Amino acid sequence: MILVTGATGNIGSALLTELQALGAGPLRGLTRDIARAALPEGVEAVTGDFAETATLKPALEGARSLFLVSRMGSDAEIIEAAQQAGVEHVVLVSSITVQTHPHLGPARENLAVERLLQDSGMAWTILRPTQFASNALWWAGAIREHETVRVPYADIGLPTIHPADIASVARVALTESGHRERTYALTGPERVTARQQVGAVAAALGRKVPFAEIGREEAHRQMADFLGAEAADAVLDLTGGDVNDELLMVRDTVARITGAPGRTFQQWVSENARAFH
Repeated sequence: MILVTGATGNIGSALLTELQALGAGPLRGLTRDIARAALPEGVEAVTGDFAETATLKPALEGARSLFLVSRMGSDAEIIEAAQQAGVEHVVLVSSITVQTHPHLGPARENLAVERLLQDSGMAWTILRPTQFASNALWWAGAIREHETVRVPYADIGLPTIHPADIASVARVALTESGHRERTYALTGPERVTARQQVGAVAAALGRKVPFAEIGREEAHRQMADFLGAEAADAVLDLTGGDVNDELLMVRDTVARITGAPGRTFQQWVSENARAFH
């Protein structure tokens, strides 16, 4: 039994679809709302809430492999519950910032989760993706309302990754040998700037999208309202304020592990253009 947490999320939903197509069952998807989950046919939907670890125990019963996104709840309690339930292998989604910006608070938290898993006695595979293509959804409201998209560091390109590529690597790690006790840094196939991302959305919509570059101070004021000041600083560092060669590096890990080329940002936009209409 493979248990996929975050079953309706960007990565979890794609992972369940790939596992189901592969015939890797039995499969179980964890969601907070079964009625709205719409999981692939043949996937057992179970309810659970990361904020209440006790609710995860029924979902873990009988599971031998677990897909887990870090920092969605009490990771120490979740990992302990998985170990007690007899889970043998955990594929954890962490962050590339663990190696590129270890001084940042979110990176330290992700590293702490990685170490908890490594010390748990369960087999593990750690995935460290870079910036998600789906982060572009932050602009969806402004684009739908024909407002100006205002971003800092407009021309710094990051190797943004399609969430489905994270899912594809997770699928291989869960179903094939040779990936236990391995850590994989994951990126997209090319760097793409914020200006280019908005341009790709505009092309998919067939209309102009107003765009303006703003300074860090203005961007921080906007982000701090919903992220908090420390997290806003971290995001700004990672999107242009404190980039380094390690963060900017384009890696071939996705293609090497899955045997398929990494999906481009343009592909993500073509699949999600409806979110910007």
